[in-house]
Amino acid sequence: MAAAAPGRRVPADLVLRGGRVFDGTTVHPTATAVAVEGGTITVVGTDADACAAGGPATDVVDLRGRLLTPGFTDAHAHTFMGGIEALACDVGGCRGAAEVQATVAAHARATGDGGWITGAGWYKGDYDGGFPDADVLDAVVPARPVYLINRDHHSAWVNSAALRLAGIDDRTPDPPHGIIGRRDDGSPSGILHEGAMSLVARLLPPIPQAAVEAGILYGQRHLHALGITGWQEAIIGEYAGYPDAAPAYRSLAASGRLTGRASGALWVPRGIGLQDIPDLVGDFRERRRINAAAGFPTSSAKIMVDGVPENRTAALLDPYEPVGCGCMPGDRGPTYLPTEVLDAVVAALHAARFDLHLHAIGDRAVRSGLDAVARARDLHPGDGSWRPLHTMAHVQLVHPDDVPRFGALGVVVNAQALWACNDEQMRSLTVPLFGDDRALWQYPFASMAAAGADLAMGSDWPVSAADPWQAIHVAVNRSHPDHAGAEPLVPSEALTLGAALGAYTAGSARGTRSPAGAVRAGAPADLAVLSANPFELAVTGLHGMAVDLTLVDGRVVFER
Repeated sequence: MAAAAPGRRVPADLVLRGGRVFDGTTVHPTATAVAVEGGTITVVGTDADACAAGGPATDVVDLRGRLLTPGFTDAHAHTFMGGIEALACDVGGCRGAAEVQATVAAHARATGDGGWITGAGWYKGDYDGGFPDADVLDAVVPARPVYLINRDHHSAWVNSAALRLAGIDDRTPDPPHGIIGRRDDGSPSGILHEGAMSLVARLLPPIPQAAVEAGILYGQRHLHALGITGWQEAIIGEYAGYPDAAPAYRSLAASGRLTGRASGALWVPRGIGLQDIPDLVGDFRERRRINAAAGFPTSSAKIMVDGVPENRTAALLDPYEPVGCGCMPGDRGPTYLPTEVLDAVVAALHAARFDLHLHAIGDRAVRSGLDAVARARDLHPGDGSWRPLHTMAHVQLVHPDDVPRFGALGVVVNAQALWACNDEQMRSLTVPLFGDDRALWQYPFASMAAAGADLAMGSDWPVSAADPWQAIHVAVNRSHPDHAGAEPLVPSEALTLGAALGAYTAGSARGTRSPAGAVRAGAPADLAVLSANPFELAVTGLHGMAVDLTLVDGRVVFER
């Protein structure tokens, strides 16, 4: 029997028939078609059911056996940054120093104004020890300052001209929450980690709103081509030389150019103190009100609990292994907020009905974040009129004792599943820092789900590829063909295809409070038509899936 939305009979605008339907949880046992009217799914059923809802003017799409799914929701992305970086000096496709030099030199020739060269995308796995030197950039651009953010956005690579402008030398102390990379003789190497990035970023020319809007539109086109109909901007606020993107989002929403269901997480600065929390919460309330009224929900708050392991800024319960240069005995990495500040700001934002979006990579950061949520829920249990949807992104290293706490506390696991494989960075940098035994605690998606955790998925684009099918492939296989010959990373933590696809559709929509994420009568017609039916393929071929058609509110936003 077909499921149909109640109400008077109005001919459908669109019918998609002749395929299979993944409803956000499972492949529907009998449905082969859907009907859409006015941006809403009205029928999910057989071809006959859906076609009966049509009329003479109804558009009909033959699915030809392909799978129809909810549109993907990227629960953790930096869409405007990705767009801006793609339109700047993009070194994301470069493998190693020589290719970066060629790209930077070409960009310098094309922009011969003598000003800053900015860009992003270099990969730590391409360099011995994870980090290159200013000398590499000096060789091709000795006079103009260069500022290149690395792929994970936790470090920047600059040349000597940029170091001179910033006044960074061997006597410059590390700033709060940051590390200046240094050579053996103590001179700055050209690598700036975390808060040290701001020493140069504060000198960059302001990015105008027109450029932010162009970046969002570039990113939106890119995401729609991958079947992504909605996303959450994981940082809304000034960060690492980037401006607050909310004004640009409001402008695009007002002009009708924002076609995706975008939301944002307001950035909590790393240097906040107890005395700052009341003003921050008040400011966040006002920004939430203004943004929501303009069609850009920002009911989440982003807190970076720690950094990343490769520069030893992920917070660990036990010390890093003593490998590589710069290792300090007993080093466990920092948390960016003292425990009392983290607990207080989480509790205050929870009480103000903000969903927390916590960046936590090390096992100590994961535990600290869970502890803060537990205390907030105890302090402010609520009256049942609001259900918090706190989420923890990345969750790379999770102590086994903390695995069941996600489900118990209702903390959504916001997984960047593409990272859960033995790529070059994992093998050469991360595992040596964790040690073989502790490395087995990485990305325990299956265990967390089995213990009752809700899973969402996000790409962290442009940190890593935005294509959901690359991440789903790794979630299911714990390996990726790009890393041929590498052993699967903790294969016992693999997800089923249904669980991974559900996390990237229904799970991410729920976790970001999106009304989409389901193929059912009455739901928004945010849909993706895949190039095939992945449930009929070997799981080793999932990375080859593509999207042929993407719809938001029943309107085509991408067609191959």
